[in-house]
Amino acid sequence: MAEPFVIAGIAAPLPVNNLDTDQIMPKQFLLGIDRSGLARGLLHDLRFDAEGRGREGFVLNREAYRGAKILLGGANFGCGSSREHAVWGLQQAGFEAVIAPSYGEIFYFNAANNRLLLVTLPQAQIEALVAEIENGSDKQLVIDVENEVVVTPSGRRYPFALPARQKRMLVERLDMIGMTLREAAAIDAFEARHWAAQPWCRIDLPAQQKGA
Repeated sequence: MAEPFVIAGIAAPLPVNNLDTDQIMPKQFLLGIDRSGLARGLLHDLRFDAEGRGREGFVLNREAYRGAKILLGGANFGCGSSREHAVWGLQQAGFEAVIAPSYGEIFYFNAANNRLLLVTLPQAQIEALVAEIENGSDKQLVIDVENEVVVTPSGRRYPFALPARQKRMLVERLDMIGMTLREAAAIDAFEARHWAAQPWCRIDLPAQQKGA
């Protein structure tokens, strides 16, 4: 039996409203033909100045937030273009979850399909979380996915809700392909019914084409 799905780690507060995917992953880091190497581009123009020096005040450059697994974001997080690289970059940089009041719609579904957990909490609760993390010595949050609750260092509990499909993908450690394969028997049964009802639609390819 799989272990309960819990994300526990340092939470980095970045409560910037309307942080778009162009800021999360700038265009100059989209030149590769695969997903690799995106961590260095994450929030690049916020992390570094024009000479490439790290901005001392930026949260991800501060020692207390090194190795953060959770990002506390602002409203409409991930708005803008549809680039999936924003999700991949967050994951490659070590982030397993984002907690924010709301998300850009396309970013939300890109994250769900790639198993990046997005937790939605009311603005007031986000502000309370940010205050506790910024002002306390313990920067760790626990996100209990199965019980749908965020637990703070002081023991405060903030419940949230996940769509059933997204929760299943997270808890059962499934990507989109794995999720589809779980329904293989139903897919095969549908296919059999379809061809039985519409046999004239089926074209049997020569053996050499089937194996191509």
